[in-house]
Amino acid sequence: MKNSVGRELPDDLMKQLNYEGFKSTEIGEPEVQRVAPKVHVSTGDNKLVDSIEDVVKKTVKDGMTISFHHHFRNGDFVFNEVMRVIIDQGIKNLTLAPSSLTGVMNDIVIEAIKKGTITNITSSGMRGSLGDFVSHGGLKNPVIFRSHGNRARAIEHGDIKIDVAFLGVPNADKLGNANGMQGDAVFGSLGYALMDAQYADNVFLLTDKIMPYPNTPASIKQTQVDYVVKVDKVGDPDKIGSGATRFTKDPKELKIASMVNDVIVHSPYFKDGFSFQTGSGGAALAVTRYLRQAMIDNQIKASFALGGITKPTTDLLEEGLVRRVMDVQDFDKGAADSMHTNPNQQEIDASWYADPDNKGAMVDQLDVVILSALEIDTDFNVNVMTGSDGVIRGAVGGHQDAATAKLTIISAPLVRGRIATVVPKVTTNVTPGDSVDVLVTEYGIAINPKRKDLQKAFANLPGVPVYTIEELQQMAEKKVGKPKPLEFTDRTVALVEYRDGSVIDAINEVKD
Repeated sequence: MKNSVGRELPDDLMKQLNYEGFKSTEIGEPEVQRVAPKVHVSTGDNKLVDSIEDVVKKTVKDGMTISFHHHFRNGDFVFNEVMRVIIDQGIKNLTLAPSSLTGVMNDIVIEAIKKGTITNITSSGMRGSLGDFVSHGGLKNPVIFRSHGNRARAIEHGDIKIDVAFLGVPNADKLGNANGMQGDAVFGSLGYALMDAQYADNVFLLTDKIMPYPNTPASIKQTQVDYVVKVDKVGDPDKIGSGATRFTKDPKELKIASMVNDVIVHSPYFKDGFSFQTGSGGAALAVTRYLRQAMIDNQIKASFALGGITKPTTDLLEEGLVRRVMDVQDFDKGAADSMHTNPNQQEIDASWYADPDNKGAMVDQLDVVILSALEIDTDFNVNVMTGSDGVIRGAVGGHQDAATAKLTIISAPLVRGRIATVVPKVTTNVTPGDSVDVLVTEYGIAINPKRKDLQKAFANLPGVPVYTIEELQQMAEKKVGKPKPLEFTDRTVALVEYRDGSVIDAINEVKD
């Protein structure tokens, strides 16, 4: 079967997993029913247990679904420690359902798959050796990729039913009150872990710092936690988040950032009280810097900044240029420290951030968002999941979610090395073209023809050439040539959901 963006989907899997193909970016106003977790009533005054082994033995059984969060990023020690215990205990047929998978997790996940411990995965993304392993058919069942907002929706609906959540935290007290703001391994907002804490049947906290009771402010609360175990170290602080933020010095990225800023400033949305999400890459940080100056020059203040937060964004908060920061995760130590000290930096969970099935997600109030792309095609569809070789090397993240903004800007170089970014058809469709308004490259911009208002607004921007997206695609092709078509087998190794739970694309096994 084909969905509304023309992607061929595997009939057998769609039927087996009771899926519908993607139809529209319009969510509508359905009435939905949420699930509730089991509660193991506890009235004692201490939930501390001696070891991970004890809890795993007690709670994890064959066929269950287990979850983790990725706030520790590549500094994560918890994931590998827990998975080692689970593998060694001979547990089989688990579904792994983390908020995302980082490179530090790859080796042990591959081992767990080979030993039959993990047979299903649902995640926001994967990279490196694990992405390569899955792309070449290493996992028996297809991975289900979901955006951050869609993961929250799936948990609330019961599409993801978490039996045991293993949540690493930089501090907790003996009953499980915890936050991400104190301790050696601080990472700030616990936004993605909060869904697991609320909906998992068993919630297990791992920490290297036991605080006096009651430990407040509490992001995860004692009412949600079954067990707490003290470990030697939950993570490497130097790899959790960068220290001082490094702005790009790359002339190409700076040129793109400057044009993005010009697009924002000359759009109808750049006015007092606007809202934005800029991202964490070098070019995105440069946009934040340019935007700051434009806000000062035009005496404009933003109502809120959203998403994954960096120090340049919290600096805007400190300066009074942004009234609130709505924080689902922090990308650097500066942003994490700011959440600890500034009451106007609000920790939010993934549902509040981006779940389409609630009573008002923050992304629905977003005026401007800047997003990246591995590929964008002539229909403005965006791929952030697979590389030019067809191998999984990315994540949906909040891409689909934030793309619902009133002005969605994709910033990307025309080519990367010898690989075109603007292509006739993306390898994997992650974010549909209906969500995308403007593409900004170092050579100029392309405006989605559906946005006649923006075509008019940007017709005479000084120093910003306007092209059709077809012209940019041809320009890219002239530079790097036409690539040899990728070859895939008939086997589906992953399904990519849209944020409403429908399937927007399938990823097939790469043919060797």
